[in-house]
Amino acid sequence: MEKVRGFEIAKGWEDKGINLPVRKTKYSAGYDIEAAEDTVVPSFKKGMAPTLIKTGLKAYMQDDEVMFLFNRSSNPKKKGLVMANSVGVIDKDYYGNPDNDGHFMFAFFNIKDEDVLIKKGEAIGQAVFQKYLVSDDDKAEGERVGGFGSTSK
Repeated sequence: MEKVRGFEIAKGWEDKGINLPVRKTKYSAGYDIEAAEDTVVPSFKKGMAPTLIKTGLKAYMQDDEVMFLFNRSSNPKKKGLVMANSVGVIDKDYYGNPDNDGHFMFAFFNIKDEDVLIKKGEAIGQAVFQKYLVSDDDKAEGERVGGFGSTSK
């Protein structure tokens, strides 16, 4: 079978019991993503960095596709979790990068007064694949040289 788009276990996570994402209903746009390990998301304090929740996953897709990471709709109210970047953008060339093999993570802040424990296997967000367009004068020729946050380098 030709690989078109999907998920794989990232290097270093092969023996950690990671579940590949699934859509729960026939018309769901998003694939439910689980936490790869127990993670404490501390209560927010000014100046702190977001907590990265590991997924143990990487995603492959076509040249004109992107994968968006979205928060679960219940996370802000029930757990106080908001995504630090609002929406995660995973580009095609993030897959297999030399820094982290394309392992994608969710960046969260906790707006509650108490720390929140995310358990391994708990659903933390959704991934949605999408086609994208480029402008007439697009001349992008650069190549990814690293992982998380490397496209501006």
